[in-house]
Amino acid sequence: MSQTILKIEGMSCGHCKAAVEKALQAVPGVTSASVSLEKKEAIVEGTGDRAAMAKAVEDAGFDVV
Repeated sequence: MSQTILKIEGMSCGHCKAAVEKALQAVPGVTSASVSLEKKEAIVEGTGDRAAMAKAVEDAGFDVV
C-alpha cells in the first residue's frame, strides 16, 4: 500500500474537509483519506491513481496545487 500527499487550496471549514475526504474515498483503490485544514493537505492511503485523486478533489470544488 502506498501513501500520497495532495496539497489542496480552498478548504476553510469542516464541511470542506468532509467533502474532500468523501471525494477521495470514492476513488478506486483508495483505502483511507485524512485531510488537514491547517496543513492544507490530504494524506491518502491505498493504490489509487494520483490523477484520479486530483480530479476527484477538483470536481468537489477545490484546487490541487
